[in-house]
Amino acid sequence: MDFFHSQESLTAIQWILRAIVAFFFLLFATKIMGQRSISQLRLLDFAMAITLGNIIAHPLSDEGLGMKGSMITITVLVFLYLIGVFLSLKWLTFRHFIDAPPIPLIKDGKIISRNLRKARISVDFLLTELRKEKIEEVQNVALALWEPDGSISSFLHTQHQTTTRTDLNLSPQPFFLPIILIKEGKIDYHELQKTKHTEEWLHEQLTTTHKVNLKNILLGTIDQNDNLQIFLY
Repeated sequence: MDFFHSQESLTAIQWILRAIVAFFFLLFATKIMGQRSISQLRLLDFAMAITLGNIIAHPLSDEGLGMKGSMITITVLVFLYLIGVFLSLKWLTFRHFIDAPPIPLIKDGKIISRNLRKARISVDFLLTELRKEKIEEVQNVALALWEPDGSISSFLHTQHQTTTRTDLNLSPQPFFLPIILIKEGKIDYHELQKTKHTEEWLHEQLTTTHKVNLKNILLGTIDQNDNLQIFLY
């Protein structure tokens, strides 16, 4: 455990051990903080990401620094982060400080220039984000909001929205997400158990119906009607 403490010099093996310890410690810390810290990089999450990376980087680049201090500091910061998340759920004022309410950028087809300056974004950036949503004209937008995580939510006027089954008075169909049975030439037995079929049935479908080898399949899915869809390499 000499690599864990400060040294005048470290061997290559000791540097590798430091990197391994830091890697798994950060994975553990991120797991405790939850998926919010990954999927939603907001004010609190951004501050934590920068701080944790900076703290753990020093003992990984300076043999004169031990890892104990950095790991204790990170543990305390993770604990404070969890407290901050809890307070944001229970205390409305703190939530508004951490996660500011969305800023309207477009309303009734008109760009609100003062809110663009408030959000510190340009018209070009706004138009780029609208194009990503397949929106050609600003006039078609009923409302566009600058979200706390840095994304833009856009809502079209009703006359420009996509027609739904309800609009056409069609009977609704139950939603079903196809089950992935094969990935990269291997059967996903966990997903196969969710169906009424067996491995023997799957192999029979591949050999008789589709006439393909399992190893040549990139992706295989099954729908609610037991139709097997195959995608080859």
